[in-house]
Formats: sequence, structure tokens, C-alpha cells
Amino acid sequence: MAQDSNVVIDHGKSQWSDLWKKEDYLAIWLGFIIIVVSILAYTTFGPKAEFAEKIAAASQIQEAELAKAPFKTIAWHKAQDDKGKLKGTGTPFGKFMTHWTTTPGSWKTNPMDALIRSEAQAQALNEKAMPKYEEAKAKAEAALAAAVAAEEAAAGASFQDKALNDDASAKIGEWRTAQKAAGEAKSKAENKPYNYLPTLIGLCVFLAAIFGVGIAMMGKSMPAFMQGFTIVFLVAVLAYMLGGQSISKQYGFGAEAWGVVLGMLIANTIGTPKWVLPACEVEFFIKTGLVLLGAEVLFNKIVAIGIPGIFVAWVVTPIVIVVTYAFGQTILKMPSKTLNIVISADMSVCGTSAAIATAAACRAKKEELTLSIGLSLVFTAIMMIAMPAFIKAVGIPEILGGAWMGGTIDSTGAVAAAGAFLGQKAMYVAATIKMIQNVMIGVTAFCVAIYWVTKVEATDSGHSVGAGEIWHRFPKFVLGFIGASIIFSILDQSMGKDLGNSVMEYGIVRGGTKLLRDWFFTLSFAAIGLSTNFRELAKYFKGGKPLILYVCGQSFNLALTLTMAYIMFYVVFPEITAKI
Repeated sequence: MAQDSNVVIDHGKSQWSDLWKKEDYLAIWLGFIIIVVSILAYTTFGPKAEFAEKIAAASQIQEAELAKAPFKTIAWHKAQDDKGKLKGTGTPFGKFMTHWTTTPGSWKTNPMDALIRSEAQAQALNEKAMPKYEEAKAKAEAALAAAVAAEEAAAGASFQDKALNDDASAKIGEWRTAQKAAGEAKSKAENKPYNYLPTLIGLCVFLAAIFGVGIAMMGKSMPAFMQGFTIVFLVAVLAYMLGGQSISKQYGFGAEAWGVVLGMLIANTIGTPKWVLPACEVEFFIKTGLVLLGAEVLFNKIVAIGIPGIFVAWVVTPIVIVVTYAFGQTILKMPSKTLNIVISADMSVCGTSAAIATAAACRAKKEELTLSIGLSLVFTAIMMIAMPAFIKAVGIPEILGGAWMGGTIDSTGAVAAAGAFLGQKAMYVAATIKMIQNVMIGVTAFCVAIYWVTKVEATDSGHSVGAGEIWHRFPKFVLGFIGASIIFSILDQSMGKDLGNSVMEYGIVRGGTKLLRDWFFTLSFAAIGLSTNFRELAKYFKGGKPLILYVCGQSFNLALTLTMAYIMFYVVFPEITAKI
């Protein structure tokens, strides 16, 4: 069957050469090369053994302190701080990775501040922040002295006087709060000069090379890709710069959204040059990024929040997908079934990631995928600002608000940012539920592939399709996502909480896979914008049906998620909520 270049994935036959010629498999190989290098760098050839020894020593101190006093003493907290200082990102490899994958910094009025900061500018910022730091430092020292005196008084009574114990615990809490404030003030007084231009040029060459090899293995022109990639990368850099602007940063309008906006502005004004289009490999970029995303979906985080979170993420989501799709077909009479299911999955699961997987499973047209992603980005930006404001205004409990946002806001980053507006507990619940929901990417793609092959296309064509087509249709990169999740879950479980935090979270992930994942996602959004022509999208907007579908589906999603979250967290499992 002839290949349709306008379809995300077309029909075809599976063969062994697919393993090194097809985009999905190449995304898995590239993703796993990055994963293996990161794991080896922080474990076999890295600080794992050293960190384990130091963590064990700190844990011994904490155990002794807990046996001595009925509250967490100053020594206990200092041992905990010692554990917190053990981060893989602080190792030579971690510093190397963070340096060469850096993104433009933040700025207020001068965009060049995102790329270059002189010695004089850094010194001026430090001098401005120093008085607040000195003040915060003095308060922390005074709070520590008060905590020491209170703890000594409690120790003098052999920790048998409840009033003295409570006073010591309260004074230690005040010291911890003051210490945190001092730490934040100190970070603002330690600005350093930088010039990110050479780093970004080096990163551009590296990314062009690794993706270029994949392009060549797919039988496409590597030189043509590398030539156009410079523009795609430049748009991604500008997107990061705009996302780092203080106002944009405050409202959570990040690099992903700016990448689409900038790309579309170029494509629909001066026009994207034809020599740039071979580098707009949207699916290749984001599929590789999604394989790396699997490293951040850990089973222990799913279990930690318990059954309530699983119900919110895994029960509501499929109901919303099915109801929204049925609404689009029976009520709105959507002319395109593929557009209908892609929007339904995008809005119900986790935005772009689910849209890509679903589009591949049902052979949606690229314009339909772009339209779905555009709607998702717009509503994500609105919801991440409006929902925290509404939750605070009506007095919805913090944990319920976090669960509600985690199950409805599409982007993982936007969920965490919105949760932070409400508080630490809301951010934790929201981000965890979104990670649990991310597991539905693979399930959704598989179910859509089965339904489309056995029902939709069989009905439309009047003949049945072989079962092998389900495997061919299933987005193989999802296997990489699942595989990464399993591997990292096992690694994290074997290391334990403290070592896992130091080596896994602040090493392999934040000092490796996540750094490149963020870039891959931003590149894909820039490529989407550059390859999007409004005139091609116009026919899909006839009658405003896609917008109506998204609004109605998201409204149903909001109502059902809030209801389920309230029932699970406050009616059925209030004891789990109390422990969060």
C-alpha cells in the first residue's frame, strides 16, 4: 500500500528491518542509549557507593536521635540536611550534563539577560540581595540558638516533661522555617556570570547529529535535516527565552506553548522556508522524549498516593474518553472520527503525549494532530491560572484541589505549577495523579488501535482487518515508555528512599534524562508551529465543532474528576488523605 505522508502512521507490514529503520524503534533506541549512559554515569561509574555510605551514617544518627527524644532533634534535622546535600547533579558528570543541556535563563526587560550575564551584572545582583540574606541569616542563627536552648531544657528533664518537649519541637520548627528562608535568600545572593551562547551552539550540533543519524537510518536526507534543524533549534531557544521572561514565567506560559506560537507566526506570515521543513520531525522528537518520560513514572509514586489517586486517574479518564468521543459522533456529528478521538484522548489523558500516541494508533492526519495540540495548549494555559484562583476563591481543600487539577490539566509541567499556587501538598497530589494518569498513554493507544482496526475501519471499508494490523498500528515507542518506567521503578525500589532521591531523582533523571526530554519536547512544539498552516487547519474548524467538543468534554472531565476526587479522598479513604 502506498505511503500517505500526511498520516501520522500508515498501514504497512512489520519486518525485522523496522528495528533500525522505523521512527518508533529509533526513538526507543535513542531514548535507551541516553537512559543507559545516565544510569552508568551515576551508579557503576558514579557516586552511588559513596552516597550510600554517607546516607547510612546519617541514618544511624537519626535512629539514635529518635531513640533518645520523642521529637526530631536538631541533630536529626542536620543529618537529614546532610542527606539532602548528596545530589548526583553535583558530581562532575552531573555538572557536565547540566552545563551542556542548559536552557536560557530568566529575564525581566532585556532578553539578552537570558543568554549573557557579565561579572558586573552578577555582582550588582548579589549586592542587591545581600542585605536580605544577612537579615535572613541572622534570624536563622537566632532561631537555632533558641532551638538549642529549648532542646537542652527538654534534655535536662530527660525528655519526660511534655511542655518542654512541645516547646523544643516548636522552636526547632521555627528554626527550620527560618533556615529555609535563609537558604532561599542565599541563592539570590550567589549569582554568577554566564555566557550560554557557546553551550547552545554545542548542544545544537549534538542534537542535530544524534537525530540526523536516525533520519539517515530512516532513509531520509541527513544533510537536509541538519541544515533545517538550525532554524528549529533557534525557534526552540527563543521559546525558552520567552518562557523565562518574568511575567510569562509567573503565569506558567512556558517554552512548549511559545514554541508553537513562534513557529505558527513564522509559518503564517513570512512562511517557513522549504529547506527548514525536512527538520520538522515532530513525531521523532516527541516520541524520543516520551520514552525518556517513562523514567519519571515510578510505581512507588503511584502506590504512595494510594487507591484514591488511582481511581481519579484510571477510572475517570477512560469514561471521559468514551463519553467525549460518543458525544462528538452522535451529537456534534464530527465529520472526522480520527480528529474526534485524538481531541478526546488529548483532553482526557495528558495532552500532547496522548494525542501523539492516539494519532498514530488511528492514522490521524497531521493537521488533525496539530489542531488537537493547539487546543490543548490554549486551554492548559487558561486552566493552570483559572483553576487555582477558583479553588482558593470557593475554599476547596488543598488536597482536593490538587487532585482535581492533576486529573484535568493536560500538561505535567502545568499541573505542578498550578499545584504550587495552592501549596506543597496540592503540588504533590496534583503531580502524582498526573504521573499516574501518564500510564494511560500506552493503554489508550492500544485500545484505540484495537477499536479502530476491528470496528471503525472494518465498518467503513466493509471488510475485516487482520489482527496483525493491530500490532502494526500500535505505537511502538509506547513500549519504550513502559520499559523505562519498569526499569526505573525497579532501580528506585532497590535503592530505597534516600539513595533513590540522591542518585535517581537528583542524578539519573534531573542530571540526565529529564534535561534532554525537556529539549526534545520543546523542539517538537517548535516543529509543530513551523509546519502548521492556518489555511490547512481551517477546514477542520468548520462550524466550530472541534472547539465545542473540547469545551464540552473538558467540562464533563472537570465535573466528574472533582466528584470522584471528593468521594475517594474525603468519603471513602479519608485516612489516606489525613496522612498526605
